[in-house]
Amino acid sequence: MSAPLLSVENLSVDFHLKRGWLARSLTLSAVRGVSFAIEPGRTFGLVGESGSGKSTIGRAILRLAEPSAGRILFDGADIAAGGRRTPLAYRRDVQVVFQDPLSSLNPRQSVGTTIAQAIRRHRRSSGAALEKEIAGVLDSVGLATWQAKRHPHELSGGQRQRVAIARALAVRPRLIVCDEPVSALDVSTQSQVINLLVDLQRERGLSYLFIAHNLDVVRHISHSIGVLYLGRLVEVGPAARVYGAPAHPYTRMLLASTLVADPRVQAERSRARRTLPRSEPPSPLAPPPGCAFHTRCAWADETCRGGAPAFCARGGDRLVACHRLEEIERCAH
Repeated sequence: MSAPLLSVENLSVDFHLKRGWLARSLTLSAVRGVSFAIEPGRTFGLVGESGSGKSTIGRAILRLAEPSAGRILFDGADIAAGGRRTPLAYRRDVQVVFQDPLSSLNPRQSVGTTIAQAIRRHRRSSGAALEKEIAGVLDSVGLATWQAKRHPHELSGGQRQRVAIARALAVRPRLIVCDEPVSALDVSTQSQVINLLVDLQRERGLSYLFIAHNLDVVRHISHSIGVLYLGRLVEVGPAARVYGAPAHPYTRMLLASTLVADPRVQAERSRARRTLPRSEPPSPLAPPPGCAFHTRCAWADETCRGGAPAFCARGGDRLVACHRLEEIERCAH
């Protein structure tokens, strides 16, 4: 494997909140000790329920949230080395596609103006050369040149998301943070956008951090997957192994909770879902001691309540944080 393009090392992000009429200070640990790497031309999928800290990790990489501890390295360099000021080159190399393009695109600007602004921010281009660039990037995402004159409200949800992708591509990035980019789209449009991202990666050598809550969606585009629960990674490994044979009880729960078109597979997941806990995740403001998942896990015992589990290797290429992993694996077989 080549050297990582992006390395996240023991990242923690805390938010200090004030609540109540006495303005009591509270600390929300949104991300705790997260580490992973993304190689050039590869996709790391980050999956978990709402509130697990996925988007906070994306925002820290984009320098929209300040880490409390740990480092984020891009091309081997610490992105915080220059202080609060982010170099323009990093802004160019790392782009983002948000969940809702209607709110991330300026409603008063045409598609062409939006893309032109991104291009001019990072390099000199004007006149016919600029128009040619705009037409080229629109064509690369499956949009016609005449759609450059449209405004976001005149486009469908899928077309708007293609515009958001085009805007990111226009500056020629190396890494794109995709923060729930298909969750607001219908199923058929989701597959079209995912296929587009895969094609663009193959053509341009792009790397992606793909954030989503649906394990079925993540596995179609990812080479590796990290499963996040209450700010901590609980399972990391190759996409085929994490999806095909989930090891952590939380990963099993996520997989059983997703819907698929295959009646046989759906029946199996429905049976598995009946054995799963129905409780909601704890508040990140008051996480349970020990393994954070023990309040929802049917396998939990006193060991799980007593201390947080360390990662253990499974097959050399997968890491799982679970005290009861061996017992769970024996019962599964």
